[in-house]
Amino acid sequence: MENQKFVIEFGPNGNLLSLFLKNDPDKMNWVVDENYLEKVHYDDKDKLFGNFSIIINNKEYISNEFQDELILSKKIAKVSYVIDDVELLFIYDLSQSDNSLIWTIQLFNRTNSEVYISDFRVWSSFAYVMYRINNLNIQTRHSTSVFPSISKSFTKLACVRRSNNAPHLGIYQLNGETKSVGTYCEYENLFFENASPSLDGILFHQLIFAGGYPEDFTNSDWIYSKDRIVMKPDEKKIWQFVFEEFEDQQDFYEIGNKYGHPIYNFEPLAITNQPYDFSFSLPANTSLKDANVEFKDSNEVYKVHKINSYINKNGCDYQAILTFEVPGEHKISIELDNGKVDNVIINVMKPLQSIITNRAEYISNVLYSGSEGDIPYSYSPISNQGESLGKLSFVLKKNLLGNTPDISEVQKVEESCVNYIRPKWFVNGDFLKPSYLYGDFYRCMDFEYIGHVFYLLSQFDHKILKYNSPDTYLEWAAEVFRLRVNPDLHHTDRGKEEAKMLGTFFLYINGLLDELKNRGLTDKYNEIKALWSELAVNVARGSDTHKAAVTEHFYDNAGFGPAAGALASSRHIEAANKYGELLIANIGFSNDFRSQNPDRWWEALSYMIHSLWGGITAAATLKVYEELNDTRYLKAAYRATVGILYCYDTDAKATDKRLNVGEAASTYSVGGPNINRPDLSRNRFGQSTFYRDGGIFSKLFSKEEETSDWDMGEELAAYLDGFGKKTFVYEENNQIKVINGCIEQTGQGLLIHSYAPYPTEYHFYDADSHFISQNGEFVSEILFSEGRFKLIKNEKEVGL
Repeated sequence: MENQKFVIEFGPNGNLLSLFLKNDPDKMNWVVDENYLEKVHYDDKDKLFGNFSIIINNKEYISNEFQDELILSKKIAKVSYVIDDVELLFIYDLSQSDNSLIWTIQLFNRTNSEVYISDFRVWSSFAYVMYRINNLNIQTRHSTSVFPSISKSFTKLACVRRSNNAPHLGIYQLNGETKSVGTYCEYENLFFENASPSLDGILFHQLIFAGGYPEDFTNSDWIYSKDRIVMKPDEKKIWQFVFEEFEDQQDFYEIGNKYGHPIYNFEPLAITNQPYDFSFSLPANTSLKDANVEFKDSNEVYKVHKINSYINKNGCDYQAILTFEVPGEHKISIELDNGKVDNVIINVMKPLQSIITNRAEYISNVLYSGSEGDIPYSYSPISNQGESLGKLSFVLKKNLLGNTPDISEVQKVEESCVNYIRPKWFVNGDFLKPSYLYGDFYRCMDFEYIGHVFYLLSQFDHKILKYNSPDTYLEWAAEVFRLRVNPDLHHTDRGKEEAKMLGTFFLYINGLLDELKNRGLTDKYNEIKALWSELAVNVARGSDTHKAAVTEHFYDNAGFGPAAGALASSRHIEAANKYGELLIANIGFSNDFRSQNPDRWWEALSYMIHSLWGGITAAATLKVYEELNDTRYLKAAYRATVGILYCYDTDAKATDKRLNVGEAASTYSVGGPNINRPDLSRNRFGQSTFYRDGGIFSKLFSKEEETSDWDMGEELAAYLDGFGKKTFVYEENNQIKVINGCIEQTGQGLLIHSYAPYPTEYHFYDADSHFISQNGEFVSEILFSEGRFKLIKNEKEVGL
């Protein structure tokens, strides 16, 4: 069945087998392919697009248990089921427009009594596939990210091809109410089988129209409805969606506006008691009727504040300056004069320096074992993976940025480096003899984290250090980095292969080289520079095929994120741009700040925020922006960063996992429900929670209740080098806007407030204007006037 834009095909059970866009040069099937499921032996045909489950009067029914009636005409297909006198009808209509597909779902109560629908879910299984094949053309061009925006009247899904090459596929709600979007994950992980790449999987998405959870299920998610449906005799419920292709994020929203969806201009983060700019546009035939903000106060009491009086109208455009006093998730809702309701979800946080300070104190005073611990001089939780050492890098980075370093925090890290890290990861401390910590293999990736800790330690004054000189630690960093990237120093195929892969070291390689050169360590400088240059050139050469997107996984932002960041740092601009497109396709855009994270799935078995790799991806995206000056990257990097901060947010109230001061959780499951583990739906946790599920998790962890932050820290070190100290101004639609801060109009010019915990830099690349404070002095606000930045005190002009 087809029109000028779409070609669709149905299976005998009425589910959608294929959906193609005619002008798509890659001929991608946008829904999960039944043939692929058979090929990889995934028994999930019940989750193909259009299958459903429903609970009617407390009895569950599943579509593949019933005989459907499929009626096909030239441009309309109808699939109907009759279940206990409740008729369920799916209509796929290509006749209403040459460029769209209308999908209608109808429930009709044909009985003479009320019907109670406690649960109704329809599989919308778009091709969110990480293929079990090392073919990056397939991984990037025939797989999609799925970014949901959930609201009462205007739910939409952005299916973005992973190559970021249009056309992409947008799905827009026209009628009915969608409660949520749930996910189910099918995957295979061969991590402990010494296989690399070792991981593939599929996320199947569900549209939730009623319930979504077991009858007695409760959690802290107050933002999205879990309501059931009661249907009166002869009542009909209708949900309707339209499918259209789109070119990019802006086009996605403009198409939605054509179908009545508001368009928002909002930042995902507000800081308490700072002005917050909120604006939106409505379709020409509608106007605003009501607006409010919903949140929970410090006592967890649900509150609703009316904000109509703060909103100014200019034609179809509406704008408000809001101020929030209470930290936590806030739901800003608008009601239109046609009765439809939409919303955005932002996070409100206290000034961020408190999170940084509290986290460093917690790591140093609670997680550090000292000389008397079971494993002396280690930081808990114990892990063989180098990611666990990111905590140490963060503590050091925080103390390098602060006005006065906490000597105790620095010296504890130094103790750990000398007495725990070096003897654990290297046989007799020999940097040329890595320990086989994983049975019959070691991971080259571990060494980049170790090198980062040593490098940061080398930045402190010798009066603070108590074991060795700064230059000694700099030499250690160089030797470990050499091992990380020199294939000739490895004797196993895995070691040689992983040495050629990029990793988190793009965060500090240029600083390491500068320090080696400045301190006269010429031989090490020349060796490291040659290795780094060769690696960067080889990655740049492979950019046409996105070769560096493969890590231990068949396709992974832990590969293409560092690749893009490294290529930008080494000024391979054309190659950085190619990998950068993968970043744009990887970082979500949504009405909910938690759905704007870098796209990842396997730690949560759901669409998720992963603190470490989300943060590294965000940092890489910011580096690409600083080289390419394309604001897509700036905005995406910031969206991703705000999601990562949610993993450290001690004021969050919409997640069951609450954090004490200084605590953190490595993972947040965006999907609700998370069908694999419903208890993790819209909840924070650490991977150890999967210990009881067995598999690789029971090998990675010793017990379920292990701390939830085992692989966190490196992303905060990256954050402190980026948005932790930098605020960005840019121009869009003849307006000056800010990222990582807010703007106030004053008689002297634009007053820019920074959200950075250690504000020392302001950048306006469009105007080639930059400000960097002297000696790391904190500048929390600055004027922009007459094309340059100006310090407020003494009216001294200091920018360009």
